[in-house]
Amino acid sequence: MKEILEFLRTLAQNNNKEWFNANKAWYQEVQKKWYAFCEELITEVGKYDADIAKLTLRDCTYRIYRDTRFSKDKTPYKTHFGVFLAPGGKKSMHAGYYFHVGTGGSNEYPYGHMLAAGNYCYDTRAMRILREDISFGWEEFKEDVLGKADKRFYVDMDGALKRVPKEYPADAPYADWMRLKSFCLMTNADDDFITKPKLAQRVAQMFETTKPFIDYVNRAVDYAQEED
Repeated sequence: MKEILEFLRTLAQNNNKEWFNANKAWYQEVQKKWYAFCEELITEVGKYDADIAKLTLRDCTYRIYRDTRFSKDKTPYKTHFGVFLAPGGKKSMHAGYYFHVGTGGSNEYPYGHMLAAGNYCYDTRAMRILREDISFGWEEFKEDVLGKADKRFYVDMDGALKRVPKEYPADAPYADWMRLKSFCLMTNADDDFITKPKLAQRVAQMFETTKPFIDYVNRAVDYAQEED
């Protein structure tokens, strides 16, 4: 990962087409290493999640080119690499396992390195089902789902509603979960974690602890899709 980090940090300082075109061979070499890591991660996660074992690189990786049409930031290239391992692929709307390598130096997206379990966008029907399931079965959810996750993971409250929906008591122990619009657990990683040997195995081991959460969320997603 050291060369990948070096490339991303250099790109961040030279985020323009002229530099990128002049260093296209470097990018292609780094991309090969990233893809090799992603394939290894698919294999490792696929050992305990059969849906992930079926994925290809096309299903779970992203282009480095930014869509700048609706953004004030007109820099043409992303300065991070991400891979999202979700049943059915990255566009399936299912929860999955996301690993992200940025430039570091900050935990803010997209600079920080991160692991996340879940998804940032769900069908409104899936959200309704998740809120109902969590509120009615809070103790089981807390013990058998959240309780299994590595303690380094925390609930991502980014973009949450300011108030608890009126259908639920604001003082309930699960109230914050009712505010969520993206059901996701996440944790940050530092350069030391990223550059140590056997990264794919270590990341997969952390993700394995979130599988009960992924299964719980995807049960609601599948049920919502069956309602179509």
